[in-house]
Amino acid sequence: MRLGRATFALALAGAVVLAVLLGLFTGGAHLRIGEVAAALTGAGDPSARGIVLGLRLPRVALGFLVGGVLAASGAALQALVRNPLADPYLLGLSGGSSLGAVLAITAGVASAWALPAAAFAGALVTVAVVYRLALVAGNVLDGRVLLLAGVVVGAFAGALTSGVLAVSGTSGMRTAMLWLLGGLGGVGWRGTLALAAYAAPAIAVLLHEARTLDLLALGEEPARYLGADLARSRRRVYVAASLLAAAAVAAAGIIGFVGLVVPHAVRLLRGHAHRALLPAAFVLGGAFLVLADALGRGLFSPLELPVGVITAVVGVPLFAVLLRRSAARQAA
Repeated sequence: MRLGRATFALALAGAVVLAVLLGLFTGGAHLRIGEVAAALTGAGDPSARGIVLGLRLPRVALGFLVGGVLAASGAALQALVRNPLADPYLLGLSGGSSLGAVLAITAGVASAWALPAAAFAGALVTVAVVYRLALVAGNVLDGRVLLLAGVVVGAFAGALTSGVLAVSGTSGMRTAMLWLLGGLGGVGWRGTLALAAYAAPAIAVLLHEARTLDLLALGEEPARYLGADLARSRRRVYVAASLLAAAAVAAAGIIGFVGLVVPHAVRLLRGHAHRALLPAAFVLGGAFLVLADALGRGLFSPLELPVGVITAVVGVPLFAVLLRRSAARQAA
């Protein structure tokens, strides 16, 4: 079902507006429409302003950034390895970041700054190891080897994480498990701005390489014949997409399926050209994660489900439907 440009843009705008509204109104404290509107203008009750401006608005902003970053990263990596099942976490980023975070937690340095820094460091180490393993003769980055190396390194890091959790104390294990399930609370504006600073240059690199990503869909030989420098472009795309996913994991923990499902949905609705696909995936991914977070906060309020649980529950059947439709279209 392919949508026109204007229809698709309106649908994206509607999804963003709906996500933001639900994100601002959902939570343990029940606020009326007038209270939320007054808080956004800086007026009204001080407690309502604190909830809206200090808690919910930065959470919505962070969720939008994390979802957008994961979706854009997934779209780029799927084109890079020419595999529709590619995902930031299949390249070992989840394993590396979780190992770094769990080591920080068990060492007793799980502060608001130390935990994301440890997760980011673990992800960067994983990126470097996977990249090195994926280099074949002549220092050429092979997309198929890259995917296999990511799975192997991720499994190794996951095994180390399980071992660390097995010998850690009960309190450390609980903190680590909550982080591994993913969440958007407690980060605030500072963490959101830090993620934006990481994301902006990496997104710019992916957009710059959009034509090469389109050519890769034709195959390596046609892409080279049409003037693409595949070796350099692959390095750039891999590093940029990996840094995006690593920064998102460092900010919000392990949140799966966004980078897998959202790019497929955009391709189904709008097409495969990456100049339009990457920004659309960013916007839809952001709206999807904000909606998932609002659902997690609203289902059992005042209790809160981790957003990673919601994305998995929603993402698995949605991905199955998208994959079935995509296979049916290719068969036709």
